[in-house]
Amino acid sequence: MTSQLKRVIQESVPGKQITIAHIIANPEPAILDSIGVNKRRIALGIMTITPPEAAAIVSDIASKAGAVEIEFIDRFSGSLVLSGEVSDVESAMTAGRYFLRDHLGFTIPEITRS
Repeated sequence: MTSQLKRVIQESVPGKQITIAHIIANPEPAILDSIGVNKRRIALGIMTITPPEAAAIVSDIASKAGAVEIEFIDRFSGSLVLSGEVSDVESAMTAGRYFLRDHLGFTIPEITRS
């Protein structure tokens, strides 16, 4: 009897979009610990962007638009995590989203919250 293996192919589809823009207000300490953030009573802003190099652009725009810290940026996956007060994170994410939309023609989602 031969086992049937399935082959899975994953591809990155070229596009200009923000796929996730989410704010976690007052995250549980376990969440902060798991991603290596040593602060408490903050908000996290999470974004994923394609093409992934645009995460560097958003991090620059975001850090100039609000009192946020860049906790994580990955130019290979397009992941970006910001931290700060909720209003600062929201302002920073909004500025980054609008810059990509208005200047580079990206498709952007609304910011969600939890």
